Amino acid sequence: MFQVRIHGRGGQGAVTAAELLSVAAFLEGRYAQAFPSFGSERTGAPVMAFCRIDERPIRVREPVTRPDALVIQDATLLHQVNIFEGLGPAGSVLINSPSEPAELGLTALTGPVLTVPATALAVRHFGRPVPNIVLLGGLAALTGCVAIDSLTAAVRERFAGDLGAANAAAAREAYDHVEAQRQERTHAQAD
Repeated sequence: MFQVRIHGRGGQGAVTAAELLSVAAFLEGRYAQAFPSFGSERTGAPVMAFCRIDERPIRVREPVTRPDALVIQDATLLHQVNIFEGLGPAGSVLINSPSEPAELGLTALTGPVLTVPATALAVRHFGRPVPNIVLLGGLAALTGCVAIDSLTAAVRERFAGDLGAANAAAAREAYDHVEAQRQERTHAQAD
């Protein structure tokens, strides 16, 4: 089972991101579940959302405590809450930031850690600073948990017309951005 925990703030679309990730998995013929966890329901408050993907029916119904991947929609959360709790040594981390992971003080993590300027991409593609779908494109490239075509199909199914097309394009650009970072790091490690 592949488990994702999404950390964000109210209004950034963490719940929608988890739902869309699960729909993309369904479109691939797999089982998935998505659900949120939040305290105060106000804009800007820290929120978490969870997604599980598997080839078999998923029976567990508790929050994801041992994620295979983390998506961090707001880099200000990095040092405010224990985001990395339960992440294994090989766990993947994707952060919404134009900065490099080392600039964010994340050199101690041993799994793949990449950043994508998701808010900037969202503003450029559809005029709103909502990074959720953009980050899902990056997550697809980082982990391969879903195919980018399944993800963009789920996005277009959820958001009609121009908004769906713009979100799908933003997700695809983030996918390409993260894929390029992965290739750069692979070549750097080989040298």
